[in-house]
Amino acid sequence: MQDLEHENYMLKSILETSPSSESFSFDEYRKVSPAYYNDLKLQLLEKYQDKKLTDIKGSKVIETPYGDTLEIVQKEKIDFRLAENNFKNLMNHNLKLLPKIGIKTEQKLKSQGFDTIESLLNHDSYRSYALEFTQNIDCMSFGEIIDLLNRNKYGKSCRDNLIKCISIPDCENFKFMDIETLGLSNVPIILIGVAEIRGNKIISSQYFLRDLDEEIAVLKGYFSHLDEDSVHVTFNGKTFDVPFIKNKLNYHRIDVDFDLAHIDLMYFAKYLWRDDLPNCQLQTIEKYKFGIERVDDVPGQYIPGYYNTYLSEKNIGPMIPIIEHNRQDIVSLADFLMKMYEEVNYE
Repeated sequence: MQDLEHENYMLKSILETSPSSESFSFDEYRKVSPAYYNDLKLQLLEKYQDKKLTDIKGSKVIETPYGDTLEIVQKEKIDFRLAENNFKNLMNHNLKLLPKIGIKTEQKLKSQGFDTIESLLNHDSYRSYALEFTQNIDCMSFGEIIDLLNRNKYGKSCRDNLIKCISIPDCENFKFMDIETLGLSNVPIILIGVAEIRGNKIISSQYFLRDLDEEIAVLKGYFSHLDEDSVHVTFNGKTFDVPFIKNKLNYHRIDVDFDLAHIDLMYFAKYLWRDDLPNCQLQTIEKYKFGIERVDDVPGQYIPGYYNTYLSEKNIGPMIPIIEHNRQDIVSLADFLMKMYEEVNYE
């Protein structure tokens, strides 16, 4: 506590003498300091000293083929709706999806009356490409459609299509996913969260590493939610979460098909909102787009220290805000997805 009081005094002195002090919030600035998060950890240790992991709402120990792990399940109401936009018909009007057709060629073809891919069945040069497309479109998986759209990003309308296409899969196939780890590489995954839409509810399921020997059981708990139709929805998951899990699969020699369709909302956030927000971090989007401000949220750099304290003290307190942080992350992704979809379909 003395360290915190000293740091508060020093920060206050700096802010009071700074010529731009009016633009600073002392409370917000304090919350980037190690002393603040050390003090928060001590408060959590005291508050939860007599509590067990199974005291957490919705928690229970479950069995997996690789041992037991802790599962935390919570439900809340959500009005998750994606209005029908007949996206496959939109694809039929996007001639650029065919090989050797770019923006200028598409404009030329449409000026000649070739308005759809189907109409190109009557074009000498593009007949074979159009035939292959029309024969395959109805049996293409969602992952294959995303790959096709990713190969044909010619401008704003094409980038919008990568969001509009989420009307194709059943919403129950979306797996809003996020992981918490003890670092950036070659360290344990301590928490995996996945949220799923079921009717008018969003159900979050989290798998927590009670000790360092449970990582395979945590992974198996998560994999129980996946099948070939699953679609990962993440925030920076293409760069971090999914590659991290794949490395863990290799490390533990687990044979799981993890090449699922994937929608990474971080890229869409930067595309849609970078001019409207101070930055495109998940919590910034929550604050400015949804009016959500978190309380006692623990940044990622402090998670290893909090987890190690949980292990050494056998006290769940330091993990409570991290579990809640993870749950809020995955639930927010569903709101992000709906809002992005609305903006590109009805702007």
